[in-house]
Amino acid sequence: MSELPEHRIKRLRMRSMRRGIKEMDIILIAFSDEHLANMEEAEIVLYDALLNENDQDLYQWVTGQVAPPPQFTRLIDRISRQLQ
Repeated sequence: MSELPEHRIKRLRMRSMRRGIKEMDIILIAFSDEHLANMEEAEIVLYDALLNENDQDLYQWVTGQVAPPPQFTRLIDRISRQLQ
């Protein structure tokens, strides 16, 4: 059975705010609140995959300390803009 779009958005939003380190909670919840509802299917799939990554890695990617893996580069760039 397929997940309803509104349930998927709610699940991803919850995963965005319950990360493990507070900095990523703040960054990802701001991003998800602004963008999740308007993302295309491929972007949502990629964001879901990104949420499986380690918080310390995510934080380094978002803050520009370490380059993200190529598949996440554009998404990380969008998330990083939330910091500005």
